[in-house]
Amino acid sequence: MSTVEQQRLAAAEPQARAWQPLRTAGIAGLGVALPERRVPNSEIAAQLGVDVGWIERRTGISERRHAAAGQRVSELAAAAGRAALADAGLDAGEIDLVLVATLASDEITPSTAPLVAHELGMDEVAAIDVGAACTGSLAALAHASAWIEAGHARHALVIGAEVLTRFVDFHDRRTAPLFGDGAGAVVVSLDGPARLGPFVLGSDGSAASAIRATRERGVLEMEGHETFLMAVQRLSSSTCQVLDLAGLALEDIDLFVYHQANSRILTAVAERLGLERKRVLDVIAQLGNTSAASLPIALEQAVRRGDLRPGARVVLGAVGAGVVWGAAVLQWGGR
Repeated sequence: MSTVEQQRLAAAEPQARAWQPLRTAGIAGLGVALPERRVPNSEIAAQLGVDVGWIERRTGISERRHAAAGQRVSELAAAAGRAALADAGLDAGEIDLVLVATLASDEITPSTAPLVAHELGMDEVAAIDVGAACTGSLAALAHASAWIEAGHARHALVIGAEVLTRFVDFHDRRTAPLFGDGAGAVVVSLDGPARLGPFVLGSDGSAASAIRATRERGVLEMEGHETFLMAVQRLSSSTCQVLDLAGLALEDIDLFVYHQANSRILTAVAERLGLERKRVLDVIAQLGNTSAASLPIALEQAVRRGDLRPGARVVLGAVGAGVVWGAAVLQWGGR
């Protein structure tokens, strides 16, 4: 992408002040929890009455995980959180803040975060749910980093967890092939080895009808073409905006880790920004769109695959219902 195009995309968003934190927040641990049941395209295609190949061509997804009957969001979240704590080498008692990003809480109330904190043995910790749809984990990372940078916390546990398949109409071609269940967790610590920031976040409530689930219907509804165009534009512009804030250029970034919504969206963003496709992480094939869990799961997959080396610069980005979006810069540490 040309410099002029990069400047135009960045100018499309409000300019933030220069990022100058007094303290540094960084990722110290990652964890993932996935349901055991794998659902191949053949099962979804049979319900939709379409050819098996049609799903993979349109989404890049070959299978996804579905939670078992009765498996709770809080259960998956706690399992991912426990794995992240072990990866960070921390005890539950060292965590000052638990943030759970989800749009599929087990009940209307109580929130998921206090239940997860209790399950992990953190009965008096600050525990808050974050509702920002597929951007939820990124928003939670921004909040956790702010707490640490402001001196209110030393260690925070951020979890994205979803069981969205309970809100999917399996006769709707626009949504049935896309969504999977799972949880991903991140420990954010003072001076953690993988430095986080800056962040940018934005919203546009006028476009909220593009993706929604009403109480009356109780299932996800999505306008596919409008969502595709919006996602590509917001991921591209927020990427340019956060790089401008960090004083970096597209060529300075080693890996772009975006919300895993659809492989066609990832390809379109790469084309719009002029990126080699291999620099844009794509792990959607076996997991599907796990909404708020998508970013932490994708980041853990990048580590597992060996896509991150010490010192690598990463852009995280997400867009979701609301409409809400955001991006962040991450410098990977020698973990």
